[in-house]
Parts: sequence; C-alpha cells; structure tokens
Amino acid sequence: MSGIVVIANGAPRETTAGSTVSDFLRALALAPAQVLVEFNGEPLERERFAAVTLCDGDRLEIAQMVGGG
Repeated sequence: MSGIVVIANGAPRETTAGSTVSDFLRALALAPAQVLVEFNGEPLERERFAAVTLCDGDRLEIAQMVGGG
C-alpha cells in the first residue's frame, strides 16, 4: 500500500493508505479511549474511530485527556 498525508494538529503526517482513525492514533502511541478527535472540522464520536478511513489531505485535531490532582 502507498502512503497518504493527513494534517494532524496542523502538521503533515504520513500514514498508510487505508488507515482508520484508530490505526493512526495507535501509530502515534495514543489510546483511542483517552483522546478527543475533530475530523475535518467536525467532532468524531469515539465509536466511529475504527470505521472512518483516512484520505489524503484529511485534517485531524487530536486532544489528549490528562488526569491530574
């Protein structure tokens, strides 16, 4: 498979064509249960991470939830 480029938090990142949002998050060592994702300007429900396939030029904003005390 060839690579595609998506824009994640304003920076271009290469990933494998056919990757889902879940695949992309795992490649970044992020746990899908601990992030919020905006996909092409719209909030993406966590339940859809594995169903949404990334295309060249897609834009993701990823916010990681951090616990504290």
